[in-house]
Parts: sequence; structure tokens; C-alpha cells
Amino acid sequence: MSRRLLLSVAGMGLLSAAGCQLASHDGGDGAVPAGVLPSEPASPPGSSAPPAPPSSSAAASPASGPVPAQPRKVSNPLFSLAADDRLVALTLDDGPDPVHTPVVLSILEQYRLRATFFLIGENAARQPALVREIAARGHHIANHTWSHPDLRGIPDSTVRDELLRTSDLLGNTTGRTPTWFRAPGGDWSDASLRICAELGMRPMGWSVDPQDWARPGTSLITQRVLQTIGPGSIVLNHDGGGDRSQTIAALRTYLPVLLDEGYRFTAPK
Repeated sequence: MSRRLLLSVAGMGLLSAAGCQLASHDGGDGAVPAGVLPSEPASPPGSSAPPAPPSSSAAASPASGPVPAQPRKVSNPLFSLAADDRLVALTLDDGPDPVHTPVVLSILEQYRLRATFFLIGENAARQPALVREIAARGHHIANHTWSHPDLRGIPDSTVRDELLRTSDLLGNTTGRTPTWFRAPGGDWSDASLRICAELGMRPMGWSVDPQDWARPGTSLITQRVLQTIGPGSIVLNHDGGGDRSQTIAALRTYLPVLLDEGYRFTAPK
């Protein structure tokens, strides 16, 4: 189905909703940095095999513990990939969720795509096997704090605890220390950016926000993604934090459309 036809169908009955100005749930306002990130594009549909899970020889095992992260230079959040072709990144926030995350993983496997999962520490602590499954399927595991607080209104020591506990848990669970961090709500603070760098992570925002967290309807989620995506986009979706059945239905709808249009998906390293 072409994007034009899909948008025409999705837009029926939604003219008033689509005409409203969207208030960003997880928005950011930083500048787009220059330079292309090293990445491993996923294979397009029809390729011979899905991305191979990491081998035990290529990564540290949870039993041996993750390799400690090295401090990085403090930087502004990344809001889009510097790409002049149709390379985009899909990110999922607020998981892992025992109901919705496995379905998302199945969809990604169907289309042979890799994504970045920004996990909440306390959710990951309750679902360690699911965290390991996400990593084993070749997706990137990233830090979304321990309890999803507004980092702008808490002491620096609490910010550090939120990030450090989550990185330690994810590293010990998968054998891989997270290299990306996302502030809840996209609400960055000087402390969160500094501590993110000290823990060896880089901050990632997004450029496409369909506000699926608010459950506006599958058609509207799909429409917002297809209308705003472009080369280098970072797409925000949610696999946790509530009923994500609309998000799942939207993924089933817009992913094949984007792939048919020549888009390629990557999980930035």
C-alpha cells in the first residue's frame, strides 16, 4: 500500500485531530549534531537471514560481568542521524513489558529490523529474561533511568543513582554496558548530561514523536510517523508504560510502508 493511500485512509475521521497542534510528551529542543554515527543497518525484507545475535565469544557474559564504561565528553542529545539517504532509527521506551515487548520483538524479527530499547531499571529488574532476549535478538539495550523521574527536579546524587543503578543492572544482566541514555520525557538537565557522560553513555533524543504514549488511535499514530519521517529520523515509540496495543498495530502498519519506500533501519552504536 502506498503512503499516499495509507495516509488518505488514516486521515478519514481524523481531520480535526490531525489539525491540532501537537504538544510534545517527550520532546527536545537541541541542535542536530554533525557527523554520521557508526551503525549497522538492518537487512531489508527478503534478505537471507535476520541479524545474528551476539556470540558468547564477542561479548562478555553476565557471569563474568560487563566491561566498565569509559567516561565520555559531555555532549548535547542526538536528535537525528546525520544521513543523506533513507537511514532511520526506531527506538522503544519504558519497557520491558511482559505483554507488549515480546510482540514488538516478533514484529521486528518479521521485518528483520534492529531497534534501540530504552529500558526502565525497575521494569528490567522484574523481567531479566526478557532483557536478555532483547539483547540476544541483536537489539541495543539503553538506559532510561531506574524509576522514570523528572531529572530536572531532583538532586544530582539522585540523578546519578537513577542512571548508575540502571546501567549496572543492564550490564550485569546482558554482559553489555549501555552506551545510550534517554531522559524521561526528554527533560534533560545539566546534571543528567554530565553524569551520562561520566558513566560512558551518550544522550539520545528523537525527531519523530507520534505521541503513541497518549493512545490517540492506531491511525493517528501511523499518520504522524509517515507524515514526519525523513532521512536520518529517530522515531520514538513505546513498548511499556501502559496499554501499547495501538503502538503495536501502528508498527504493523507503517513499517512495511517505510520499507517499501526504501527506508533502512539502524540501531546506532
